[in-house]
Amino acid sequence: MAEIINLNKARKAKARLSAEQQAAENRVRHGRSKAQKQQDAAATEAMRRKLDGLRLDPSEPEA
Repeated sequence: MAEIINLNKARKAKARLSAEQQAAENRVRHGRSKAQKQQDAAATEAMRRKLDGLRLDPSEPEA
C-alpha cells in the first residue's frame, strides 16, 4: 500500500526548501565586501574598454 502523506506539510516543506535555496543564492550574490565589488567593477570596465578598442569601426555605436 502507498504511504499516506499530508499534502499541506509536503507543500510547506517544498516552500521552505525553495526559500532556503533562494537565501543561499542571495548570500552568494550580495554577501561580498566593498573591495570585492570594486574589484569586479574594475574588471568589468577593463573588459568593456578592451572590447571597445578591438572594434573594427570605432565610430559605429553599440547595437
